[in-house]
Amino acid sequence: MTLILDTAPLVTFSDVRDPRNQEVRTVLHAERGPLILPAPITAETDYFLATRIGPDSARRFLADIARGVFQVECLDAAEYQLVHEVSLRYADLAPGLADLSIVALAARFRTLRILTFDHRHFRTIRPMQGGSFVLLPADEPAASG
Repeated sequence: MTLILDTAPLVTFSDVRDPRNQEVRTVLHAERGPLILPAPITAETDYFLATRIGPDSARRFLADIARGVFQVECLDAAEYQLVHEVSLRYADLAPGLADLSIVALAARFRTLRILTFDHRHFRTIRPMQGGSFVLLPADEPAASG
């Protein structure tokens, strides 16, 4: 099954001192489907890794991308239109491009599964394909381990 990745768990994955590190590792190592990384998330993750953990961590992340650990996906024009529409619909939440790119790619890949700690946005925003997002690791701890 396809999993869309958010920034905070990727930073946690890279920080062995983070109390949630093992939880994220368990999810990622158990995942058998593609790990979809929205292009806006790559920039955000690189920034946080470099500033919070260090430049070596950011370089390891780039090496993982280069090796194909993550499938980096850009948005097309229609998806940017969708992002704009969703941003207007949920203006009170003020979701940014990174989170909105997750919503758009979840629609493209027909998945509800997101690796995120951002319950505020993703419990409120409705997927384009209907239903509710499944937020890992919170919603499927047994399936992740």
